[in-house]
Amino acid sequence: QVQLVESGGGLVQVGGSLRLSCAASGRTNYAMGWFRQAPGKEREFVAAINWSGGSTKFADSVKGRFTISRDNAKNTVYLQMNSLKPEDTAVYYCASYTSTSWFTSLGSWGQGTQVTVSS
Repeated sequence: QVQLVESGGGLVQVGGSLRLSCAASGRTNYAMGWFRQAPGKEREFVAAINWSGGSTKFADSVKGRFTISRDNAKNTVYLQMNSLKPEDTAVYYCASYTSTSWFTSLGSWGQGTQVTVSS
């Protein structure tokens, strides 16, 4: 079982940056992902990183603007968000997969952190 706690959300202007953090406890040798859910929309995939940090993938909507990284010594995953747009406004969730790669099902979820991009 993995426990996940996100932080770093907030209000930012268009074009600004934020860095989200996801602190994990428990068994943490899993691939990790970030998802988001905007009001009235379904939750969508944003980015994922494998256990070693050597492989990442991104949704087309954030490619070139967001990066995902992890520090396994700190059991923390990061989502660096640059050039933010109003359509990036959502609650962002951290999630763990059930193996070291993302070619598996999702396991645990964090409680979410709000990101609001104002124009």
